[in-house]
This record gives sequence, C-alpha cells and structure tokens, in this order.
Amino acid sequence: MEVTATYKNLRMSAQKAREVVRQVRGMNAVQALSTLGFVRRKAATAVAKTLKSAIANAENNHGLKSETLVIAEAHALTAGSMKRFLPKARGSAGPMLKRSCHIKIVLTNK
Repeated sequence: MEVTATYKNLRMSAQKAREVVRQVRGMNAVQALSTLGFVRRKAATAVAKTLKSAIANAENNHGLKSETLVIAEAHALTAGSMKRFLPKARGSAGPMLKRSCHIKIVLTNK
C-alpha cells in the first residue's frame, strides 16, 4: 500500500530541497524523522513536516503502523517562479527569479 503527502509551493529552490530529500530516500520513516532533526538546512523542516503528514495519513486513513513504513519515493519538484526585476547600471533592469518547489513523499509498508 502506498501513502503520499505533498508540500506545495515552498518558497525555496528545488535544487536546495533536493539535497535534503536525497538523504532520507529509502530510509525507515521513523529513522528519517530523527535524521532530519540533525540536518542544519532550512529545507529539513519542510521535509520533516511533509514526512509527518505522510505518516499521519498512513496511520489515520489506512491503519498502518509508523514502524513498518519505508520511504519509497521522495522528490523535490520545481513549481512556479515569481518574476521580479532588479535595477542595473545605466537605467536598465535585470531579471530575478524567485523560485519555489513541491516536496512529495511516498511511503510503503515493508
């Protein structure tokens, strides 16, 4: 059985979130939560929040136990970007992209 949780429109680039997501992919769900507590990145809190939501979905909706859950898939996908402009020399303007991402976690039981 697969259970999913998605954090949408996180104001962080997907590249920065992927560094944290790669660390927990394939781990036991409870072990991944404790690992994320020691990661000193801003994305770690968002990934932990998504993982807690996925565990709660598995327990409440499907009656699964958190000790048997394994992270089957974990992705940080690109979302929309806000386009802004930054003043440059001689009155010109340079584009600036404020990127965002979606974090998706899929859990399976052993």
